[in-house]
Amino acid sequence: MFLLELVPALGLGLLLGRRWPDLPEHLGQPLVRWGVPVSLIGLLLRSGLHWHHAQVAGLALVAVVAGLLLVGHGLVQPTERLGAVIGNTAYFGIPAALALLPAEAIGYAISYDLAATLFTWTLGPLLLAGRPVRPGAVLRALAASPASRGLLGAAVLQCTPWRTVLAAWLWWPARLVMLFSLLLVGMRLAGSAGQGVPRRLWPVLGCKLLGFPLLMLALVSMAAGAGLQLPSLARAALILQAASPTAVAVLLLAEASQDGKASTASAAAALVLWSTLLALLSVPLWAHLLAVLGLHGLDAGAGGA
Repeated sequence: MFLLELVPALGLGLLLGRRWPDLPEHLGQPLVRWGVPVSLIGLLLRSGLHWHHAQVAGLALVAVVAGLLLVGHGLVQPTERLGAVIGNTAYFGIPAALALLPAEAIGYAISYDLAATLFTWTLGPLLLAGRPVRPGAVLRALAASPASRGLLGAAVLQCTPWRTVLAAWLWWPARLVMLFSLLLVGMRLAGSAGQGVPRRLWPVLGCKLLGFPLLMLALVSMAAGAGLQLPSLARAALILQAASPTAVAVLLLAEASQDGKASTASAAAALVLWSTLLALLSVPLWAHLLAVLGLHGLDAGAGGA
């Protein structure tokens, strides 16, 4: 079910992007501004909000920071360091969770996405530019994030008597937004389709698709040993989100960085493209491994949420 949902959407997006290369610019802003909050509200109402979601967000931030510190010893370019740990959690990871996990796990996947998105758009530009991190910039990014608006809207609506009805009404619109998100990923990748993989990017791909999920697996295991009792579905969602391919945001940040080097943006585009293609194989393998490790609910959700 995972490949049946993602491959056609990405393929159609590639075709549309090659035919109309400016289309992503027209669709991206309204999708992020309006579609993403509505979709997150529907998904969160369906899964429910719990204290464990805050724990998941905290572990996501710990993993991203730890990953950046670890890859900093081997990867020179800031864009490559970001690409090795920042995943496409919203446009790829959440649809993957919808396909591979039960609906109850979606809230955990969204919590990871919220933390990673805030980190990427708040600290990512500062890291690329070598500027200091300021609390005001963090708060402004938090207020402007579509993930924050979706979380706030879901928290308010969950306290109303219409929570169940709204969850049912918004479920399919939420899924539709996720499919449009995959289309947008395909459109953005159309410009870099046909590029080979530069040799120096193979270690980055290995870090993103194998090393970073392994780091997350180690972190959730250590957290469990320290007494943090996360549900198995929360641990599964964390690891699957960590296994998502390099975020399109890394490409956008590379294009907007001060150095303005075409080679930097080209490498980021190739990294996003090939990590996405390889993740179509690696993410289902991670899901199978997690089921073997006893994170229950994966087999039940393999047919779709």
